[in-house]
Amino acid sequence: MNTEHEWITTPVTAGLLRGALDVERTEHGVLPHRLPAWARAQSTDAQLAMAESQPSGVRLVFRTRASAVQLDTLPTKRAYVGVPPRPDGVYDLIVDGRPAGHASVRGGNTVTVDMVAGTAEIQPGPPGTLRFTGLPERDKDVEIWLPHNETTEVLALRTDAPVEPARDPGRRVWLHHGSSISHGSDAASPSTTWPALAAGLGGVELINLGLGGGALLDPFTARTMRDTSADLISVKIGINVVNADLMRLRAFGPAVHGFLDTLREGHPTVPLLVVSPILCPIHEDTPGPCFPDYSEISEGRLRFGALGDPAERASGKLTLRVIREELARIVAQRSADDPNLHYLDGRELYGEADYAELPLPDELHPDAATHRRMGERFATRAFTAAGPFADDGS
Repeated sequence: MNTEHEWITTPVTAGLLRGALDVERTEHGVLPHRLPAWARAQSTDAQLAMAESQPSGVRLVFRTRASAVQLDTLPTKRAYVGVPPRPDGVYDLIVDGRPAGHASVRGGNTVTVDMVAGTAEIQPGPPGTLRFTGLPERDKDVEIWLPHNETTEVLALRTDAPVEPARDPGRRVWLHHGSSISHGSDAASPSTTWPALAAGLGGVELINLGLGGGALLDPFTARTMRDTSADLISVKIGINVVNADLMRLRAFGPAVHGFLDTLREGHPTVPLLVVSPILCPIHEDTPGPCFPDYSEISEGRLRFGALGDPAERASGKLTLRVIREELARIVAQRSADDPNLHYLDGRELYGEADYAELPLPDELHPDAATHRRMGERFATRAFTAAGPFADDGS
């Protein structure tokens, strides 16, 4: 690193962050959130609190002539008893819309989870510094995508030339909600989750409300989306409802209607795409709940299975096939009066042939290659001329 840089420190404010719906001021710096404070206050779910504070789709965006950038952050990492350490979260650098590097930050807080005992222990740790050098010395738009799977407090931004807010790109805003698969699950980096890839291919600005374990038709999530400015909206519903064994068919249909009703209160004519679950063999015909299989945990492998009985479908228990049938029915019913409401079967993004080629490593979450395939397929089905998100130029 060139130690001759004359560093300029720029306060990190909400104006430099995209993809966050709230920015909390902490004793160290700022903490981006993907749900507003009032919504967070309506949930006592620790899993949701962790997921919404992990900044999937959140990026620092600014314009500068700087050739070097430093970013101090305080990450919160997760570790699991009996499992090899997870790799440090990845920060992606994008310059003028093109990938230009990636790096990680060591240190930070660690939450150690004992999945067998059901406990979690927090160990405080020091902040770390991210460095990018050798950037072209010209005016350029710089994006630093924060790790999609690490809660990240941003402490300080330093550059060797002044920083100003990036220009409004004039792109349409796509607001998406889904499960851990939309959150990023096992994607390689924050700009290569399937929603991020699809947004890049579609030429839109992403707000990602993919919440690991949290796509549960919560009313506060619907109200958050209702109150968020967007030109395009999608909701990917199903897998969390099944693997949490959250509700029966009698409750599911009205809950979906209520969620969509709330979205339409704020976005009456915005293109709205309902996406059903991708293929997940353990839950296609077997209800939840989902359970972690620890039999290979000593080898560092965790798999998931389903505890339900397929015969319970007759009494209203939900499987992914039931979910798809019900979502298709609801969208067909509502679209008679709502021509901007559309349906996409998730198996068009990842189906049986894909599972044979690219199986889900833990039987639940797609890997990096599958994220890329899903992003490309979503872009083709949603953003091209025949898709529901086609740009009509208006």
